[in-house]
Amino acid sequence: MVRFIIRPLLYVLAFTLIWVLLYRFIPVPFTVPMAKDFFAGKDVKRDWTSFSDIDPDLPRAVIAGEDGKFCSHFGFDAEAITNAVEANMKGRKLRGGSTVSQQVAKNAFLWPGRSWLRKGLEAYFTVLIELMWDKKRIMEVYLNVAEFGIGVYGAEAAAQHYFDKSAKSLTRREAARLVAVLPSPIKRDARNPRGYTARYAKRIERWTRVVDNEGFDACLGI
Repeated sequence: MVRFIIRPLLYVLAFTLIWVLLYRFIPVPFTVPMAKDFFAGKDVKRDWTSFSDIDPDLPRAVIAGEDGKFCSHFGFDAEAITNAVEANMKGRKLRGGSTVSQQVAKNAFLWPGRSWLRKGLEAYFTVLIELMWDKKRIMEVYLNVAEFGIGVYGAEAAAQHYFDKSAKSLTRREAARLVAVLPSPIKRDARNPRGYTARYAKRIERWTRVVDNEGFDACLGI
């Protein structure tokens, strides 16, 4: 009986290890949100771009706006998770405590959702990518699978969609505006941000300068 339980688990473990190892070297071919948009008849824009072909201020802006401890944590930010849990318990609406690594685990390997199963698998894949990839690869995958608008996935597609230029040519202000739409890419516009999005983009722009000056991006080698 035990054999019939352990053997399938070993197969699943081997499959996931190989899957994560492959994605260390090859582009992620698609994500669940991309597939949903495609089958819904939406025009999916996506152009895989190497890390070296993305302006350094975009990953810096991601650290500034999405994950300030990216270079120092091992996939999880305990403080952010605690703050999110406390806010949820008080009934306040707050963005989750997910790091860039957790978002990569969710986007590259899993599906959107809030079930305990999905969160458990997210934690599992987060540990695997932290063990098997370096930080630059994690950021590279994130910048290629993140959703920046309706059917707009990845830095290159976002730069072309909003600014008619390549991701390599982004200014610091444009990079900040792209990151400002990430929490709500369907409702926010990086081209002409207004209200809270515009204010948030300006804060990210300032924080990006801090990330650069203080070396919070050191793990990326930029």
